[in-house]
Amino acid sequence: MSSVTNHYKTLKISPTATQAEIKQAYRRLVKLFHPDSRSDTAGHEEIVRLNAAYEILGDAQHRQSYDRQFSQPSEQQSPGAPNVARQRQQAARDADEQMEQWLIKVYKPVNRMLNSILKPLKKEINELSADPFDDELIEKFQAYIETSRDFLSKAHNFLKAMPNPSNVAGVAAHLYYSINQVGDGIEELHLFTLNYDDRHLHTGQELFRIAARLRREAQDELKMRT
Repeated sequence: MSSVTNHYKTLKISPTATQAEIKQAYRRLVKLFHPDSRSDTAGHEEIVRLNAAYEILGDAQHRQSYDRQFSQPSEQQSPGAPNVARQRQQAARDADEQMEQWLIKVYKPVNRMLNSILKPLKKEINELSADPFDDELIEKFQAYIETSRDFLSKAHNFLKAMPNPSNVAGVAAHLYYSINQVGDGIEELHLFTLNYDDRHLHTGQELFRIAARLRREAQDELKMRT
């Protein structure tokens, strides 16, 4: 074995971990061992080890240099070990690239479509409340509903554009459920324009609030992984 300290073991991750997974593991362990946590696991020495590991693995260039040292074959090490290390590095880079592509091609446009639907609702309802039976106001509200349907259809298409990487499965799930809530909310708002029953309006607003919460949860989870 190489005499180089195994920083992957320190952070309790695989050598194939992506940069996002390394960051997530570091944050989790620092919270666990931080002296201010007042838990049985708190320890200054462990924090020092975690910081040293993250200083190397958290930087892509430092990590590449470290991986080359870590995979140097010794008398007991298989000559094929450097190839294995390179394969692991490539797998990690591929995973990072897949996530970046998914963020660009799926997450960002879907998030933008949801915002275009959810953000105007309060203003639209406030305007409609002046006189729900006014033809011009109800037509304007119906136009908002149709525009929202168009955005929703685009969001569905973006979400199906490419499969999500496993390390952002939770983010994708929150987006999916948010879209579903928006779809049901739009139908409730549409029913209100047909029968002027306030229950449909209130239900639509509540479904939109749930959708907005799920969208925020997707954003929060993504911050933990990038």
